Amino acid sequence: MISNQILQSTIDGLKSITRKELSVVEKEGKVIATTEENMIGRQIDAVENFISSPAESQLILGYQYFKIYDNGVPEYVIQVKGEDESGYQIGKIAAFQIQSLLVAYKERYDKDNFIKNLLLDNLLLVDIYSRAKKLHIENNVHRIVYLIETNIDKEMNVVEIVRSIFPAKTKDFVTAVDEHSIILVKELREKETADEIDRIAKTIEETLNAETNSRVYISSGTIVSDLKDVSRSYKEAKMALEVGKIFETDKYIVNYEKLGIGRLIYQLPLPLCRMFIKEVLHGLTMDDFDDETLATVNKFFENNLNVSETSRQLYIHRNTLVYRLDKLQKMTGLDLRNFDDAIIFKITLMVSKYMIYMDKMAY
Repeated sequence: MISNQILQSTIDGLKSITRKELSVVEKEGKVIATTEENMIGRQIDAVENFISSPAESQLILGYQYFKIYDNGVPEYVIQVKGEDESGYQIGKIAAFQIQSLLVAYKERYDKDNFIKNLLLDNLLLVDIYSRAKKLHIENNVHRIVYLIETNIDKEMNVVEIVRSIFPAKTKDFVTAVDEHSIILVKELREKETADEIDRIAKTIEETLNAETNSRVYISSGTIVSDLKDVSRSYKEAKMALEVGKIFETDKYIVNYEKLGIGRLIYQLPLPLCRMFIKEVLHGLTMDDFDDETLATVNKFFENNLNVSETSRQLYIHRNTLVYRLDKLQKMTGLDLRNFDDAIIFKITLMVSKYMIYMDKMAY
C-alpha cells in the first residue's frame, strides 16, 4: 500500500537524525528500502521465523528487528543495525512511524475507493451517506470536479503532484481514473466565484506544465452541494473535455458552463447532423471550401460581421473581402452579412467539426 519510495524517504530521514542504519523488510524477508547500500534486494531468511514468532522484537546477528502491523497482522519488519539500547529505541520509533503511515495511507485508500465508486455511480444512495459518515466525509458542502488529462510518462506520479498543490486541503480528493486521467474533487467556499474556479484550474495547469514539462488539458463541471451529485459534476467535466477538443482547440482549460452552443451540438445524433448539413450545403461538404475562404469566414465571425475590421486584420482590400463573401453566397445561398444566415453557417461549421471528430473516434 505504501510505495517503496515513501518507505525509503522515511528511513533516510530517520537516519539523518539518529545516524543509525535502518532497513524495511517485507514479511517474506526481502529488503525493499534501506540506508545500507549492500542490503537492497537482499533476502533475510530469519525474518520469516521472526514473523511467525510471538515476539514483538528480536536481536539476530547484530541487528534488531521490530514488527509493523496492518490490522493486527505483521506487514513489514524494521531492521536496525546495532545491539545497543539506542538502537532499540530508534527501532521502536521507526516502527511506530511506519505504522502510522500505514494507517494514514489505508484511510486515504478507502476514501479514494469511495470517491471512485461515487464518480462512477457504483453506489446506492443509502450507501453513499452511510459510507461517507464512516469515512468522515461531509455531505452538504459545495464541491466541483476537475478532470485533468495528461500524456505524461506513467513513471511520474502526477497524482502526488496535484495533491501537493493543495497540501492543507484534506477535504479535497485526488484520484487517478486511468494512466492519463486524474480527477480532483475540490471543496469550495460558499461564495467561491467563477473566476476563482478558473484560477484553480490555471494553478493546476501551470504547476503540471512546470513540474512535468508537458501540456495538460483541464475541464471542470458545475458546482454541486450534495455528495450524491458529485458524479454529475464529473460527467459534465468529461463532456467539457470532449467538447473543448472539438470546438475550443486553442484552449487547454474548459469550463462546462462556458461551452455555449458547442454543448448542444455535442448531444445531437449524427444522422440529424448529416441531414442538417445536406439541407444547408445542398450536397456540398466542408472539403469543397478552400482554406482561404474558411479563414476569411472565421475572422469575419471573430469581428462580429464587421467588414472593415475584418479586411484590416486580414490585410486585404474591403472589396476583396466582399468578393469572397459573394463567392460563398453563390455556393451556399447564405449571405454572411445577414445575421440569420451568419448564424446558420456558424452552426454548419460547428456541426461539421463535430461530425469529423466523431468519425475519427469511430476508427
